[in-house]
Amino acid sequence: MQKFYGKLAGYGKALPRKVVTNEELAQRIDTSDEWITERTGIKQRHVVSEDEQCSTLATQAAREALAKAGIDGADLDLIIVATSSPDYLTPPVSSQVQHELGATKAGAFVMVVGCTGFVSALITADQFIKTGAYKNILVVGVEVITRMVNWEDRNTCVLFGDGAAAVVLKAVEFETGIKSHLMGSDGSGWEHILHPSGGTKNPPTHETLSAGEQYLTMNGREVFKFATGTIGKALHQVTTDAGIGLDDIDLFIPHQANARIIEYAAKSVNMPEHKVFINVNRYGNTSAASVPIAITEAFDQGRLKEGDTLALVAFGSGLTWAACVLTV
Repeated sequence: MQKFYGKLAGYGKALPRKVVTNEELAQRIDTSDEWITERTGIKQRHVVSEDEQCSTLATQAAREALAKAGIDGADLDLIIVATSSPDYLTPPVSSQVQHELGATKAGAFVMVVGCTGFVSALITADQFIKTGAYKNILVVGVEVITRMVNWEDRNTCVLFGDGAAAVVLKAVEFETGIKSHLMGSDGSGWEHILHPSGGTKNPPTHETLSAGEQYLTMNGREVFKFATGTIGKALHQVTTDAGIGLDDIDLFIPHQANARIIEYAAKSVNMPEHKVFINVNRYGNTSAASVPIAITEAFDQGRLKEGDTLALVAFGSGLTWAACVLTV
């Protein structure tokens, strides 16, 4: 029986033009560069302007990934967009991206799993290729989180940034791509990362707007506890399932939520610092976009090259997590 594998054939990113530093935030709210840096490792973040949307960032990143893969939109069989901040609740932003790319034969859908989204979408795309159903799949992680936060709340607004990145998976007949994966959920902590108003349970009204329920809320202490307890376990499981040790990993890219979380988790599994990719200092938490942005930067910086073994772990709202080990 013929076997297919998902080769990471192209990658690209798109970032808003505007950059907001910690010093600029300190002029608006009760905070300081020292306070933010000490707790999160974040120094700046990209923030969308009026003419930049989830769909435009996603399309820009996708075009760059397609160009590197040597294909165009018409060659795509499927588009998966991971995001929790689309242009509209409906239609799905994946269809907007599909139209802009001229991907006339592609199916398209959105995966809404918060910061876990891109890794979950990548695992899903790989399954479609392994079954032989599709040959060319675009996976996008994109967020415009800064339009969902209260810029007067220093506990949340300092954390997030906007951005997009995409990869193309191509079906090949030689062994490569994802070796092992896992996805998990602990719904008992669903309220720890919450957008209170905007869904069907609590639609927007004058009352919800007055109460500030249109803004994202997060229980930082509980999320920190969840993340630090999850990353190491997930990494151990996928490496074991792949039949390799932590020493065999060339690069580890965790979700870029907080440098302190990443440092704690890496230390807990004795992962050498030079093998851990961190760029949260320049982008903040870009949710579903953080892992693919890091992948594109790792390639561009020469820290990741064809044939390397890459480990990815993401965690986010739900509470959810996803991880995989792959050959790039």
